[in-house]
Amino acid sequence: MEIERKWMVSGWPEGWVEARRFWMRQGYISVHPTVRIREEALHSGDTHYVLCFKNGIGLSREELETNITPELFADIEKRIIGKPLIPKERRDYKLPGGLMLEVNHVDEGQPTEFWYAEVEFTSEAQARAWDPASCGLEQYLVDDVTDQPGQSMGAYWKQTRLNQE
Repeated sequence: MEIERKWMVSGWPEGWVEARRFWMRQGYISVHPTVRIREEALHSGDTHYVLCFKNGIGLSREELETNITPELFADIEKRIIGKPLIPKERRDYKLPGGLMLEVNHVDEGQPTEFWYAEVEFTSEAQARAWDPASCGLEQYLVDDVTDQPGQSMGAYWKQTRLNQE
């Protein structure tokens, strides 16, 4: 189970030191339910290839992930998806209480580029009770889109990759 809140943001959070940086590419086999591949390249050099299944919308969703080989990733990308993958840069920032702020810059340089941030939680109660002001992020995490339809990366894929045919 994945339990996370999501905010639309502008840029990286000022004054915060990143814990990790990733460069990613992801593409969708299906958006309902979500079946996605993702290449995750850590700034340190490690690269992982992941096949992910998600079901549900909003705050809590079922999520299953498994690592796949670079060869399988390439086959799925070319033979099944056949569209340009979405590039993202993600930076993670440690929050009090063991939480992590994940900030993503999507499709940099494209007319549709945007930024979003997520925080994952261990329970719905923890997610709903968490206040960005508790760690000084009340000016940054303002636009909470967690329960708004059309705010997923799958919806963005559909809008920018599938509707261009």
